Amino acid sequence: MFLTNQDMVELVDWRRKLHRFPELSREEVQTARMVQAFLASSGADWIITDLGGHGVAAVFDGEEPGPTVMVRAELDGLPIEEISSSLHRSSVPGKAHLCGHDGHMAILAALARGLGRQRPRTGRAVLLFQPAEEDGSGAAAVVADPRFSEIQPDFAFALHNLPGMPAGKVALAEEPVNCASRGMRIALSGKTAHASMPEFGVSPANAVAKLLLALTTLGGGSTQDENFAMVTVTHAKLGKAAFGIAPGHAEIWATLRTLTDAGMDDLRARAEQLVADATKGTDLGVEIAYDDIFHHCENAPEAVAHLRRA
Repeated sequence: MFLTNQDMVELVDWRRKLHRFPELSREEVQTARMVQAFLASSGADWIITDLGGHGVAAVFDGEEPGPTVMVRAELDGLPIEEISSSLHRSSVPGKAHLCGHDGHMAILAALARGLGRQRPRTGRAVLLFQPAEEDGSGAAAVVADPRFSEIQPDFAFALHNLPGMPAGKVALAEEPVNCASRGMRIALSGKTAHASMPEFGVSPANAVAKLLLALTTLGGGSTQDENFAMVTVTHAKLGKAAFGIAPGHAEIWATLRTLTDAGMDDLRARAEQLVADATKGTDLGVEIAYDDIFHHCENAPEAVAHLRRA
């Protein structure tokens, strides 16, 4: 399998085009079309579109029967403003490919060209461009799509760019490879009052002050430790942006991380207990919700062994 200099020029240009036009999870209509257009000349035996949303899968059949091997990339960008002087920086306000998914797509596009020129000897290769990775919904939607049964893999591989990794080097992990994580939204409801008479209101300010510090103390250990836990406060809001009103509402958003799903159950319970402690004896209403729920990802030993041999 080989790529020419011209291939590299075209792949870099295509990657930069993807980078200029990012789309968020479950909105990847144009990105999927760009992928389909690129794959049209790859020589794939068949292409599945709108898989689990806007997913795209290209299938390359081998010469003889054998296992199905899937390699996966992602379509979606992030809701973050890109601050860059690069000529191919995002042209969409408030959205950017800052997790490298444009690079991942380019890697699979390169693999598609190679497979079109050198078919698998046995089995078949499936290149999956998965939607909605960032919000955690895309993989489940792809697997739930009835057409996924047509490309059910014996092995599925994914990769992720890692800033600072030397060119030509690959990091490979045994067992857990991605943490369990979830976004925790804490809403505290009290009663607003005039700033000159705060005693007539119910302010969540003290509870917020306690929680901003206390939540981060729940973390500990390294990612090599089965008891690893981390809590990162990502957003906080207290009342209105006004000098004349004592606040009556607040929100805290935090991301909870643990090495395993079992650890997440314990961390979530401890975080919720902190909220209960911080609001005890107050008249505050409390609502806790969870978003962006990701289970921990554990590498299959046989798959790791294949990659080590490769």
